[in-house]
Amino acid sequence: MNNLFSAEFASNLDNNNPLSSIREKFNYPEGNSSPTLYFSGNSLGLQPKAVQSLLVEQSRLWGKYGAKGYFAHWVNFHKHLIEGFLPIVGAQNGEVMLMNALTVNLHLLLISFYQPTIQRHKIIIEKDAFPSDQYAIASQLELHGYNPKTSIIKLKPKPNEKCLKTEDIINTIETHGKSLATVMLGGVNYYTGQKYDMKEIAKISNKVGAYVGFDLAHASGNVKLDLHDWNVDFAAWCNYKYLNSGPGAPSGIFIHNKHSEWNGPRLAGWWGNNISNRFSMDSKFDPIKGAEGWSISNSPIFSMTPIKASLDIYNQVGMNNFIKGSQNLTGYLEELIHSILPKVEIITPKIKEDRGCQLSMIIKNGKAVQKYLESNNVVCDWREPDVIRLAPNPLYNTYSEIYKLVSLLKSYDKT
Repeated sequence: MNNLFSAEFASNLDNNNPLSSIREKFNYPEGNSSPTLYFSGNSLGLQPKAVQSLLVEQSRLWGKYGAKGYFAHWVNFHKHLIEGFLPIVGAQNGEVMLMNALTVNLHLLLISFYQPTIQRHKIIIEKDAFPSDQYAIASQLELHGYNPKTSIIKLKPKPNEKCLKTEDIINTIETHGKSLATVMLGGVNYYTGQKYDMKEIAKISNKVGAYVGFDLAHASGNVKLDLHDWNVDFAAWCNYKYLNSGPGAPSGIFIHNKHSEWNGPRLAGWWGNNISNRFSMDSKFDPIKGAEGWSISNSPIFSMTPIKASLDIYNQVGMNNFIKGSQNLTGYLEELIHSILPKVEIITPKIKEDRGCQLSMIIKNGKAVQKYLESNNVVCDWREPDVIRLAPNPLYNTYSEIYKLVSLLKSYDKT
């Protein structure tokens, strides 16, 4: 155990890390006086080096072809990217589309998958869901004339616990089953880093007759997902966190193929109309089958281009190797904190299958600690009321960086 906390031990781990060469595919932020230790990929992932040349190429095509570039290069641009997402989220052909931003997509999906009746009008969410999710759901309820205070069921941990228990989630779904319209949870909680049992949640939601969906902002590109096999109705995610596609990158959506010929409510747009008759300019909407039928506007080519660079890396690495690397890297951080800094409370689940890259720590004088880390070129983040989040990413973080991080925390602990 004592040998774990040494520069030599960390360096040996790096030398034997099968993913170590992938780091060279990313641009790493510069520090002021020492190299940056970047542990904030759960907020914004690093830039793949290939992004810049890919953007230059799209600029060249625009300059050369103008409007003719649409049919020559861009009308199916999103389709090539979608293929790369299928193994990442566990989807089949026709179930994924790239468009808009995450919360916009949640609104579009809830228009379809929240259909309240007098008997079924309730939605289950986490009490500590990301604020944007809470705003979206409350406003959707109000749009339908329901009171969020009575129609939203908020899951919260038991007293003196930080994370939700699967059995409590299941019991809540079953208890409210007859009045439940929709279940919408995060795949991984942004605050605690807890990964929910999406398979079991979807199974029980289906059983009681409720639609089930997930905000995968902190799950996509981070943990194992099998959305199709889990029979999830809908999901949405952002691509700028673990998927390293740049600030404000277009979001992704998943809609299960069982809804491919959807006849229910949705907000429609020209780009979701079948391409075979799109230019007939008919006033009657003829949706593309599957998730693409929820598309409203044309693809933002320059914003989507960085996604290709990221997917190329994921395709090379593979999700299984990413997850194995993540468990090893985050496990090393956890072990060092427990052995060197026993006063630090890690609220993220200990079981590796119940989390992704992120560890959330409660530490005395947390804000001051976070500022100290920032002054030493550590990039991490603080979330109110009392958590420092660290997200070692196996694509670009190293064991030596984790050793340096814990060394800084140890030095602060002595002051």
